[in-house]
Amino acid sequence: MGEATANTRMRPWHIPMTGRDPAEADRAATPLELLFDLCFVVAIAQVAGALHHDLADGQIGHGIVSYVVLFFAIWWPWMNFTWFASAYDTDDVQYRLLTFVQIAGVLVVASGVPSAFDDADFTVGVIGYIIMRIALVAQWLRAAREDPAGRPVALRFAIGITLVQLGWVVRLVIGWSEVGYLAFVVLGLLELAIPVWAERSGRHTPWHPAHIVERYGLFTIIVLGECVLAISTATQAAFEAGGRLVPLLTVAVGGLLLVFALWWSSFKHEPDVSRRRSLASMIAWGYGHYFVFAAIAALGAGLQVATDTTHGGTDLAPAIAALTVAIPVVIYLASTAALHAARSSPLLAPIVVVSILVLAAAGAATWIGV
Repeated sequence: MGEATANTRMRPWHIPMTGRDPAEADRAATPLELLFDLCFVVAIAQVAGALHHDLADGQIGHGIVSYVVLFFAIWWPWMNFTWFASAYDTDDVQYRLLTFVQIAGVLVVASGVPSAFDDADFTVGVIGYIIMRIALVAQWLRAAREDPAGRPVALRFAIGITLVQLGWVVRLVIGWSEVGYLAFVVLGLLELAIPVWAERSGRHTPWHPAHIVERYGLFTIIVLGECVLAISTATQAAFEAGGRLVPLLTVAVGGLLLVFALWWSSFKHEPDVSRRRSLASMIAWGYGHYFVFAAIAALGAGLQVATDTTHGGTDLAPAIAALTVAIPVVIYLASTAALHAARSSPLLAPIVVVSILVLAAAGAATWIGV
């Protein structure tokens, strides 16, 4: 400890990356983590906006498939950073600079969303991933060097991330042949397998339960904020285009109430963070939030479609337009129910009833109008 303290005093830009205390009191998200999240909002807004345009134009199949793929590409590096930061955030100069590099990579990925969504051209996105992965691998290699106890895990993360990233580059060269589609699925599964493989090599990374829960909660709020922004901008555009006032207000107020309801359901129960749970349960909990986040962002796109119906901005039938809102809500309800089920919460029956009512309300749009 004395040597580490002296080393820190000699080089204030460097704090040994030996792992944070999983039981650290009052652990909270840092300003750097909040900046990281806010930069991800740009990418989420891009992919949700692209989904809105495809849905409004009736290209529903293409829009959904592209959205699912691209949202995964955005969510996955956020998750990688979040769990690494929970375990090894030293907040020294080296750590901050490498995080800035990752943020730059995120912005590159965001700039490549339109070409990836419209033309299946992932060139810019892969370049952004390369930038992010160089920084993340450097962080893991630093952890391997400075934290002997966690070295096996850190090295596995560094090796796995590097190899899979090389695979993404090769897949880019292959293009969208049948082999290219298969490679995309395989590489996505390998991405998900890396944490499982790495964490089984020795001591688990010292992530902080309360910190992880807070980070996921903050990201939920940020994505809900995207829905509010979508409602605001769509309402303004519809009003300027001569949208009918009563339907426009109905969509705007109804959308805002939906956002309030989703927020309430997300934070109704205080999660139990008194102890670290098993690796399997935390992996399931962490991965399961993909559907929560994706559903909320898709809801924003659906509310924009619903707003389009007030001024002829889409030719979708009223029921189909309503389903672009209802289906994300049902997916959100189902995914949150599954996450709560892991804690043995008896939510299945209420969720099924509410989901049926939501879908029925969307179907009734044909008769009641929008």
